[in-house]
Amino acid sequence: MRTVQVRVPATSANLGPGYDTLGLALALYDHVEATVTDEPGVLVTVEGEGEGAVDTGEGHLVVKAMRRTFDRMGVAQPAGIRLRCRNRIPHARGLGSSSGAICAGILAARALGGGELSDDAVLALATEMEGHPDNVAPCLAGGLTIAWIEHDGTPRMVKLTPDARIRPVVVVPSARLETETARGLLPKDVPHEDASFNTGRAALLIAALTQRPDRELLLAATEDRLHQPYRAPAMRESADLVKRLRAVGVPAVVSGAGPTVLAFSTSDPQDLIAPEVGNDWHIQQMDVDPIGANVQFPETR
Repeated sequence: MRTVQVRVPATSANLGPGYDTLGLALALYDHVEATVTDEPGVLVTVEGEGEGAVDTGEGHLVVKAMRRTFDRMGVAQPAGIRLRCRNRIPHARGLGSSSGAICAGILAARALGGGELSDDAVLALATEMEGHPDNVAPCLAGGLTIAWIEHDGTPRMVKLTPDARIRPVVVVPSARLETETARGLLPKDVPHEDASFNTGRAALLIAALTQRPDRELLLAATEDRLHQPYRAPAMRESADLVKRLRAVGVPAVVSGAGPTVLAFSTSDPQDLIAPEVGNDWHIQQMDVDPIGANVQFPETR
């Protein structure tokens, strides 16, 4: 019997103009304790987010990721898998819960399986399972990440350190929205003018987040024309909240596929955000996670 503990951060992807490219790791964590045993079967216990709702057998996403990783490393599947998941990342809210589960499973299996899997191979497998690298990259590396896909299909990423004054604020609704639903609203083609607009804003956002995080620059840098307008019909309340916050000078965007709203601040934003938010939303200011996923072996006595 061997056990490993994995902590994975929440993430916010896109950050406005950086569709499928930019991601930020947030100091909100899921904890997974994974054990492989000689006793056959899978047993998963879940505390917190997803408790009583997610599959607790072979269909659990962490288990699926572990199975895929054992196969990718070419090592034998263990007879039994035991998981204890303590989840704080909200599900289906645009904060990277599925990416966290995938990364946790891959890293747990790499630590327990005894095979070889490089960090680049971990990113590749996580991207393969998630479908795109913008959430898995910051989950694995922490900080602010730029991710892209090479011509041969290989995912790559670069990690940057946000300015220490950046304080993300998440405004989480009670409603859920599945990523597949949000992606289904996007057109196959967009106007060249809109693509050019987002290219400039994404470049500006990197400068704002890493060098000049003043509100005026962040407000301009977080404008988007590629995905948020098309997804608005599926999350009217989120779209309306983003519009209201931006009208009072708060750099706000939809987090990932939504419906959570992400705002950037260098000070306490409560006085600006709270008046625009109703009782169905939860406001939480948090730090940027600097290190990403963390793997530890518990001490044995």
